[in-house]
Amino acid sequence: MSGRGGGRGGGGRGRRQGSGRGRPSPSFHRGGNGGRGRGLDSTRGREPSLPPPPSQVTPTQPSALSPPTTSTSSVSYPSSGVESLSREVTQKLTLEPTTAPSPPPSSSKAIRFPQRPGFGTVGRKCRVRTNHFLVGVANRDLHHYDVSISPEITSKKVNRTIIEQLTKLYRASHLGGLFPVYDGRKNLYTAGVLPFDSKEFVVKLIDEDQNHSSSSSNRKERQFKVAIKLVSKPDLHYLQEFLRGRHFECPQETIQVLAVVLRAKPSENYTVVGRSFFSPQLDRKGELGNGIEYWMGFYQGLRPTQMGLSLNIDLSAGSFYEPLLVTDFVAKHFRHANLSRPMSDQERIKVKKALKGVKVELNHMEYVKTHKIVGISREPIGELTFTLDDQRKNVSVVKYFRERYNIVLKYASLPALQCGSEAKPVYLPMELCRIVEGQRYTKKLNDQQARALLKATCQRPRDREETINRMVRVNNFLGDNLVDKEFGIQVQKELALVEARVLPAPMLKYHDSGRERSVNPGFGAWNMINKKMVNGGKVDFWTCVNFSLEYANMSKDFCHELVNMCNSKGMVFCQSPSVPIRSARSDRIDEALVDINNESRSKNKPLQLLIVILPDQTGSYGKIKRICETELGIVSQCCQPKQAAKFSKQYFENLSLKINVKVGGRNTVLSDAIQRRIPLVSDYPTIIFGADVTHPQPGEDSNSSIAAVVASMDWPELTKYRGIVSAQAHREEIIQDLYKSSQDPQKGVVHGGMIRELLVAFYKSTKQKPYRIIFYRDGVSEGQFSQVLLYEMDAIRKACASLQEGYMPRVTYVVVRKGKRHHTRLFPTEREQTDKSGNIQAGTVVDTTICHPTEFDFYLNSHAVIQGTCKPTRYHVLYDENNFTADILQVLTNNLCYTYARCTRSVSIVPPAYYARLAAFRARCYVEEGTSTSGSTSGGRRAMDRNFEVQPLPNIKDNVKEVMFYC
Repeated sequence: MSGRGGGRGGGGRGRRQGSGRGRPSPSFHRGGNGGRGRGLDSTRGREPSLPPPPSQVTPTQPSALSPPTTSTSSVSYPSSGVESLSREVTQKLTLEPTTAPSPPPSSSKAIRFPQRPGFGTVGRKCRVRTNHFLVGVANRDLHHYDVSISPEITSKKVNRTIIEQLTKLYRASHLGGLFPVYDGRKNLYTAGVLPFDSKEFVVKLIDEDQNHSSSSSNRKERQFKVAIKLVSKPDLHYLQEFLRGRHFECPQETIQVLAVVLRAKPSENYTVVGRSFFSPQLDRKGELGNGIEYWMGFYQGLRPTQMGLSLNIDLSAGSFYEPLLVTDFVAKHFRHANLSRPMSDQERIKVKKALKGVKVELNHMEYVKTHKIVGISREPIGELTFTLDDQRKNVSVVKYFRERYNIVLKYASLPALQCGSEAKPVYLPMELCRIVEGQRYTKKLNDQQARALLKATCQRPRDREETINRMVRVNNFLGDNLVDKEFGIQVQKELALVEARVLPAPMLKYHDSGRERSVNPGFGAWNMINKKMVNGGKVDFWTCVNFSLEYANMSKDFCHELVNMCNSKGMVFCQSPSVPIRSARSDRIDEALVDINNESRSKNKPLQLLIVILPDQTGSYGKIKRICETELGIVSQCCQPKQAAKFSKQYFENLSLKINVKVGGRNTVLSDAIQRRIPLVSDYPTIIFGADVTHPQPGEDSNSSIAAVVASMDWPELTKYRGIVSAQAHREEIIQDLYKSSQDPQKGVVHGGMIRELLVAFYKSTKQKPYRIIFYRDGVSEGQFSQVLLYEMDAIRKACASLQEGYMPRVTYVVVRKGKRHHTRLFPTEREQTDKSGNIQAGTVVDTTICHPTEFDFYLNSHAVIQGTCKPTRYHVLYDENNFTADILQVLTNNLCYTYARCTRSVSIVPPAYYARLAAFRARCYVEEGTSTSGSTSGGRRAMDRNFEVQPLPNIKDNVKEVMFYC
């Protein structure tokens, strides 16, 4: 990719020669050759000029950037310019994809992310194994066909059965002897050309639910028309060119063909959930409680890497319904011990929500028949009647089963399961229906189930590595005729060996009054012994309220110990509460909090901190936080009563860390930050953003998604992060409120949004405007990279332009991928390279072999794992105007992971992204405070339409937003 010319200001700003780096093809406009505009706040007069770069910047930093200049040559601000910024972006989003049968060369229609600026060199070199398996592909003439099945079938399993039958019938006569591979939906692929471009076939299937004991001539047959039509010819040569770095657009269609081939056999043999496969035959299964069990399985994904195509295989676990009688499930899931008594309306609604969509089988007849539950009856089954088709008269369900099958129903007071349709319902007794094995339980697990699943799946690195190897042996790709012989795909049996480096831990600064003024953490962990917080917060007005009945008498002693701990760690914490400590009933939380607030304000002592000992029963946390933070403007620290009652020194120490940042203090700071030695951060004012979007749990279709953005407010220290939250449409991943504007009759265009608010707050805090923006974005899947980048970069540009004419800080946009977003694991090759848990050491970074062939990404294991196998975080740079080198960005990201405020450990994802996640979850507490942790909430809510009006979140009080309230 060519370098960038034109640059900023009058002169041009280019890239380093030979780096091959470039910008995404859309042009997010920058200034040209104008003068300086007004400051961020027009009432403040002219903006202070930027200071020259400090002399302490390390020699490894690239040449100093010229001071920011502003201009209006490319854009006219503020109103028309803001609108023009989005025109090209909108155009990019609406461009039609190419319809050529083979992928074209790299074109301007594709977004090109920054190329890798080189490989990192900092750190101690080592080698690690990873759960990536090299894939070789022989030259085959791949063809892609569209499949249309009529009548349309929603079940992938049935669709596969249809195509399997078609292949058996017509392979020799009509398919040219080829074995096609099918994805269960619309796509069929062959390693060779079929003797037609378009053809229709007829396939007959015997209904599996019909009487298996009867003769085949009496079985019900279903007839399907299958139309197969040529779509394209995926090009393996283009894939090889991409893997060699000669093309920049990933040939996703070709990779999709190969992925479907590799998934064909597992899809036939196991239960498929997304890209994972589950079966009791693969590994163990066990109970999670409440009628739910876990199955072990494996994840499988094919991706392009520097070493070539890689098959990523990882251990996976899923929750499934136990194959129980429905009566047994109801008894276990809802602890409904007495099945002889009628259900209340509330219980019936919960049962309906838990069972809707579940398949059950009846085996009281000569054959097994399956049904899907669509609801449950309002009346007990003992009161239900229906009309017999042949007699045209009503008969009770109880009587029907007694006379027809000689079955006396034991639980006539329970409602019936409703199957069929609303117009023609079929009522089935719960006690005769067994839940079909292998159905995924998609609702939220309760705390007990989540702990059980975590315990069952937690494996040490050596054990997990062996399990992955066993999964590969079970798949036996080399022995699969379809994979090996037909499509020429060979999968290596050994885990890939990768070059890695262990980055050094940063030096952390603590207060000079402590016996230890700084610490260089080893293995990602340290402690607060002999240390004091670098900036201790001050608490003059505070009190405590105890909602626990079991531990009602510990409040004063608990607060005494907590205050002493805070003071010993460097805070200035008044020993006496400003209003009396009290206990309160858990059913009067609102009243107690309002009374405390009124009393403190009447004394002209508004609370800076409220210590809350939570009720014994869970479920009140969200309510307390909503009242305190959005109604009363009180910063609170909640404590679990059982933990608090232990009076553990470690617990008090952890609480002091949280409290200090909630009242405006800092716990520790990077020494390099104080000494202005962080390249591309310390030389000019830099703001670091973190952003995330959290979505409702599956099944909660009426709840909004919640976006959160945090930003550093204390350059150059980079430890204090202000947070903002916003509700948006259900499961919308793009953050909608980064920038927004409205038309006011008097004021004209009114600008707003999360980015703008945080930039203004940064200016008020530091008296400087950011010259650089580093934006860590969590929660984006790879398929959304382009769309999210286009929209959110456009919003960032608009927010900046709305503040000052021509204001265009340089942006680096990095996606953070953790959790379910990737499945890469790293394993040590030598015992000397491990930590206490047997995992790779904190600070291990990989940017070779398994990373993207050309783009700027890396895997970083920044934390020390307490149990199980570590999972590195993947960082992928989608936009970079700051010319970060691999070393500078990797070291910066790793060092920031040591500044997380809530503990004395490095964390697994960069703190700005972590804080955004915490802020989003806090906001969800405001709107879901009453949601049951069992996942069985009241039914009757309709699914949210994308155009449904989103209910805004309650506004967080300004004094609360000033501090890190979400910690």
